[in-house]
Amino acid sequence: MVQEEVKCYHCGTSCEEEVIEKDEKSFCCNGCKTVYEILSENNLEDFYAIEGTDSRKRVGTTPARFDYLDLPEVQEKLVEFSEGDSRLVSFHLPAIHCSSCVWLLERLHLLHPGVRQAQVNFQKRTARVSFDISELKLSDLAYLLSSIGYEPRINLAGLENKDKSSDKSLLYKLGVAGFAFGNIMLLSLPEYFGTHSPELDAFAPFFRYISLVLSLPVLLYSSLDYYTSAWKGLRKKHLNIDVPIALGIVVLFVRSVYEIAVLDMPGYFDSLAGLLFFLLLGKWFQRRTYDALSFDRDYKSYFPIAVTRLIGEAEVQTPIYDLKVGDLIRIRNEELIPADAILRSKTALIDSSFVTGESLAVEKQCGDKIFAGGKQKGESIELEIIKPVDQSYLTELWNHNIFQKEKGSTFKSITDKVSENFTYGLLFIATIGFIAWSFVDIPTAFYVLTAVLIVACPCALALAAPFTLGNSLLIFGKNKFYAKSADTIENMADVDTLVFDKTGTITAAENYSIAYQGKPLTPAQRAAVRGTVQHSNHPLSRQLYRHLNQELAAPVVDFEEVPGSGLLANTSEGAVKIGSGKWMDNRILSNKLETRVYIAFDGIVQGYYTFKNVYRDGMQQVFNHLSNTGFQLNVLSGDHEGEKNTLQTMMGLKTPLVFNQSPEDKLNFIAALQPGKNVMMLGDGLNDAGALQQANVGLAVADDVHAFTPACDGIVDAKALHLLPSFLKFSKDAMGTIRKSFVISFLYNVIGLSFALAGVLTPVYCAILMPISSISVVAFVTFDTRRIAKRNGLVVNN
Repeated sequence: MVQEEVKCYHCGTSCEEEVIEKDEKSFCCNGCKTVYEILSENNLEDFYAIEGTDSRKRVGTTPARFDYLDLPEVQEKLVEFSEGDSRLVSFHLPAIHCSSCVWLLERLHLLHPGVRQAQVNFQKRTARVSFDISELKLSDLAYLLSSIGYEPRINLAGLENKDKSSDKSLLYKLGVAGFAFGNIMLLSLPEYFGTHSPELDAFAPFFRYISLVLSLPVLLYSSLDYYTSAWKGLRKKHLNIDVPIALGIVVLFVRSVYEIAVLDMPGYFDSLAGLLFFLLLGKWFQRRTYDALSFDRDYKSYFPIAVTRLIGEAEVQTPIYDLKVGDLIRIRNEELIPADAILRSKTALIDSSFVTGESLAVEKQCGDKIFAGGKQKGESIELEIIKPVDQSYLTELWNHNIFQKEKGSTFKSITDKVSENFTYGLLFIATIGFIAWSFVDIPTAFYVLTAVLIVACPCALALAAPFTLGNSLLIFGKNKFYAKSADTIENMADVDTLVFDKTGTITAAENYSIAYQGKPLTPAQRAAVRGTVQHSNHPLSRQLYRHLNQELAAPVVDFEEVPGSGLLANTSEGAVKIGSGKWMDNRILSNKLETRVYIAFDGIVQGYYTFKNVYRDGMQQVFNHLSNTGFQLNVLSGDHEGEKNTLQTMMGLKTPLVFNQSPEDKLNFIAALQPGKNVMMLGDGLNDAGALQQANVGLAVADDVHAFTPACDGIVDAKALHLLPSFLKFSKDAMGTIRKSFVISFLYNVIGLSFALAGVLTPVYCAILMPISSISVVAFVTFDTRRIAKRNGLVVNN
């Protein structure tokens, strides 16, 4: 009999494990039912009308989980404002994703009188909540948010970085330059159009000196970064792009002051302010990134702030850095183990996939050592700490030298390569022009010298890369690839070798292909199996329950779960035994390369289910395309080699496949590949962090880009991983766009220098040529990046 699918009224997921009824509506769990009850009691049922029910996530937590938020030392760092009973706190809520989320959260005061106001920052997925601590404790506020499906993400890194603010100095400098540019142009309009009248001529000197005053902040503040960079380059005997820019800025200002004060001419202050405005606009455009994402996470972004410590019969919330060797702690379902410890409970089911790369949770017995970073699955367990947090295996990995190095572009930027020759050529032409004119007229010679330095200032050259790479960052973002900076794109253009992690990167997380082998099971027997695994919280039981969704779960009695072995139950089909082969029959040898779950009825083994990883959609095509275009492929996994034959079929027999690798093994593997090669590493977990940092380009693959990912150069949404060949090709093509824009800049300089060397460069010519060159380069690179993106199959419009 086929079971009709029932969907949860709140979260929209299938009610596979249980169906809870309330007001003639079905819910998949008590958490979703509780949210519905809270909304109904407060007349907020309109929440379900704003967006379809499939937008919400199933929820569930326990109040005790947030008790640590009431610790004074935690509140001191977390609370932003405190006066009397008033408190203000900001929480990161990853579940925020649509208008209904904003609608509900900003009505939080209707759910509890202790909440005064809530404001949501949709882009950063944060909620700023003002509340009365005499009516609502901080821990209760966190639980309230969690109970309606928006559990706060609070970790060590977030607590330590609470006071850090973003650097807005570039934005301020851009604003100053833009203000000066606009106003100086307005004051210069009569000069542009050659308008003369007694009234205008009387005010002309005044307007010129006002322009001089307006240009001073541009010269002294907005230009500061260019002076600093030029000076650092000269000290290192290197002519970077900022040397001719700084020289042009100074010459523009000095020449303009001389013309106003001595020659009663208008000067070039509009060109000076415009030059800085466009340069800073390009720099800001290139620096823009995705504020809601974090690319520099370490283990602190994964660790909780506090855990439950056991003192006799009492439970005390304790910051993890206060834990000492010998302390007993309690870890609940889905909580992370913060330090290396010994298991004191009878059994545990530890998911270490994010740390070791093992695809399945592992059974642990009393006395087993458990490393930091694993998560408990199932009932709570007790652990005895054997190492402080800062000496655990996971923390020692982060103390590796590779994490102390600043990672930037691995090669000299394309702009700097061109700028050296440009600067030498500019100085040569200026000198030749000065010498040639000095035989005719010394004042004109100085005029020509400064004119060459002014008109050939590499504004267009300096704008090409920032706007090309800035556009590329935006296009990548629209295709669910979020690069940390422009350096990532430059480095990707040079990649020739790719290394893939397996579990969670090229395979779908928590998704398995399940197949049965053995004596065929009758529909009634399958129903009995489904009814038995329904009562187990083991990951394999949950996967098998979902796999058998064509059968109604048969009722069972005398259910028993034997930790580390399997399940027992009595059904209408007889006694059911589900578990490992050795538990079924000592003669059955365990298969370390394949995960099997055996089925027996009345003591007779019928067969077994095999669990294999499911590879992400399109991975076969990705491997084929990359191999055919000359990339060297590698697979590096912390898991066993059970998928070796499958991967060889997908990637070819010559592709290096390396299994059972520790995090340090992965890092060393990347380092050994790098001499003579540019390596991209793709991973998803903490076990890949060292390799991601060591690689020339490290990309984290995430099913949820706002969830935890290790430190990396970019985050790829797992749904967009099939576009990897397009991302690589687009990066190479973007470098070609920059080179083509240099040709436009060269043509502009040829025209401008012809005016300068002829001694006829006037402020009007300068005011026309410099903006035209900047606008033409920006327009070209914008058009060309969109063109090459479409050619590579990428989306350019939302």
